[in-house]
Amino acid sequence: MSIAADVDRTGIFAGTDPFALAQSWLAEAAGAEPNDPNAIALATVDAAGLPDVRMVLLKEIETDGPGGGAFVLYTNYTSRKGEEIAASGKAAFVLHWKSLRRQIRVRGLVAREDGPQADDYFASRSLQSRLGAWASHQSQPLSSRAALMARVARVTATHGPAPRRPPFWGGFRIVPLEVEFWADGAFRLHDRFRWSREGVEIPWNINRLNP
Repeated sequence: MSIAADVDRTGIFAGTDPFALAQSWLAEAAGAEPNDPNAIALATVDAAGLPDVRMVLLKEIETDGPGGGAFVLYTNYTSRKGEEIAASGKAAFVLHWKSLRRQIRVRGLVAREDGPQADDYFASRSLQSRLGAWASHQSQPLSSRAALMARVARVTATHGPAPRRPPFWGGFRIVPLEVEFWADGAFRLHDRFRWSREGVEIPWNINRLNP
């Protein structure tokens, strides 16, 4: 850990755990952001190295487990993002809150979460969302909305009011190698602190960055 950075980190940047700090920022954003404070821009790359990005919802910030914690999201594993994550084992995202003038950037390693935790989260979703997960061939070409709604009707008839989690749908747990906390500053002299490490079992190094 950079001692200078540690001494300099006060106020909203104070703390020794980046996951707890991220949780506190997200909790504050929940009371200030008008819509989806947990929306993240998730970046992946395809087999040719071409980057891709899309907005998804971050569902949990864990503060324990391997690597000290993780950021968890859920999706269709056969979607483009699911396939790209599976191929590379890596992803990055940014949480940005215009209301707070803050953001968190994360880069790290990714593993699937397709056990009881994914089952519990899927069961907590609305029935319509659960049926939609079964019906959607996410990221694949679709002839018409009518065709999609017809699949929803067939899925409803097949799976009924308590559909189980599809085997092609579940979570991804992002264990970071880098986490950057950014806050807007006057005259574009922003405050930036980057937590970085070379492996998930290695202690964090913290540095203040130039704006």
